[in-house]
Amino acid sequence: MTRTRKPAGHVAFVGAGPGDPGLLTRRAYDTLLEADHIVYDRSVPDALLDTLKAETGDLTEYSPAEGVPGDVAKVLLSEARSGRNAVHLVTGDPFGHDAVVKEVQAVARTNVRFAVVPGVPQAAGVATYAGVPLTGVRTAADVDDVTTLDFDGLAAAVRHGSVALAVDAGDLASVRDGLLAAGVDGTAPVAITGDGTGDTQYTTTSSVDSFVAAALGFSGRVVVTVGGGVQHLDKLGWWERRPLYGWRVLVPRTKEQAGVMSARLRAYGAIPCEVPTIAVEPPRTPAQMERAIKGLVDGRYAWVIFTSANAVRAVWEKFGEHGLDARHFGGVKIACIGEATAEAVRSFGIQPELVPAGDQSSEGLLAEFAPYDEIFDPVGRVLLPRADIATETLAAGLTERGWEVDDVTAYRTVRAAPPPEEIRNAIKSGGFDAVLFTSSSTVRNLVGIAGKPHQRTVVSVIGPKTAETALEFGLRVDVQPEHASVPDLVEALAMYAVELRERLAAMPAKQRRGSKVQGPTALRFR
Repeated sequence: MTRTRKPAGHVAFVGAGPGDPGLLTRRAYDTLLEADHIVYDRSVPDALLDTLKAETGDLTEYSPAEGVPGDVAKVLLSEARSGRNAVHLVTGDPFGHDAVVKEVQAVARTNVRFAVVPGVPQAAGVATYAGVPLTGVRTAADVDDVTTLDFDGLAAAVRHGSVALAVDAGDLASVRDGLLAAGVDGTAPVAITGDGTGDTQYTTTSSVDSFVAAALGFSGRVVVTVGGGVQHLDKLGWWERRPLYGWRVLVPRTKEQAGVMSARLRAYGAIPCEVPTIAVEPPRTPAQMERAIKGLVDGRYAWVIFTSANAVRAVWEKFGEHGLDARHFGGVKIACIGEATAEAVRSFGIQPELVPAGDQSSEGLLAEFAPYDEIFDPVGRVLLPRADIATETLAAGLTERGWEVDDVTAYRTVRAAPPPEEIRNAIKSGGFDAVLFTSSSTVRNLVGIAGKPHQRTVVSVIGPKTAETALEFGLRVDVQPEHASVPDLVEALAMYAVELRERLAAMPAKQRRGSKVQGPTALRFR
């Protein structure tokens, strides 16, 4: 008889990079997904941990102050010998930390499989995000113990190039004293960056003899860059110059839809805050949808018209319940009210026949929808699956064009629970720089569960119907894109921010104070 041994796990040391989750390498991400147990250092940024906690296994915090490197190695080895995959997640690059190198050496002395996945070093990565190229003789180091630094070598590097050091903010005075003692010119330019690659990254410039005072208020890990590269910061600094950098933006959408908009906002530098205002639920009586799905399979309809991504999902969920797939749409043409809805259809492998090129609304779709012709249209019935609170405009317009319409409730929209008190207070007191409304219902429901946004909050709406509702509730509409889509809405807000910044920069200093978003600007971007 052959005995089978329990498969052994493996150990991985993974570099998290400087903090921006987007800088995590593909290899690192895949390794983390495969992990059963992740040990992470206290210095790993919360933004990255929040991303990982939603997708990975057990996470355990470990601080070097609570033990010695061997303790972590013992935990990792114990997990691997139990058949589990264990990871130690560290900031920057694993081999940039002496303690982690010792852990790797401890694991290497055993027969447990291990891997080391590199990460973007903190010092070099943050310098790039700050816009400081490390030119000439370049030196970049992630420093855990400043007493180990070779300041004479750093002084030589500063004279012939640039130096970037990632250190604790409390060690800045030691860095300054070491550089000056090694003969670095006290007037040499210095840039100090806090929260490197994060949502609130901030860079200030100074000189070697005064940068400690300039960095008062900085905490945690900071990156100090010294030398000729600092002079390029004004032109090459890009992370902090994104159009919406530092803007707190309220995203009142359903929980499922908010993620796409938030990702686009982050790309422009905003800090999105998702507040679900609508919950999507199945219809109270499913009989209508059951008949509609049967009619689709039986060839009862010439067209299916989708007015939202929620309607698309509702139909596909019903398809899944009955073991159906995209093949059962054969012979049925699909129209979508806009590009966002069309993308939802395409995600299921189907290309819509009709999407309005201009006004992406009920009126825009009707303007391009051909009347029923009994010669060219052997089937004269249209399926319109939609929300329970949808208006009758589209159904009435199709009927006027000679089509028979099965107007079916595919899902119900109900008001979500109120957000936490902290968010409600921020909404009413001007704690958000902007709010993005994607439908009339998001306007009504946000006001209903949290109150009206403050007057100085920029109000952005996706289209004319949403603008009308916002005005009905006494809100000032500042931004409305030419095309009713989430990408265009975010782009319009970014353009607004650029124009606003240019307008404020042209104001005298006294007028500029406190005038960030006050007054009815009512800008449109067309």
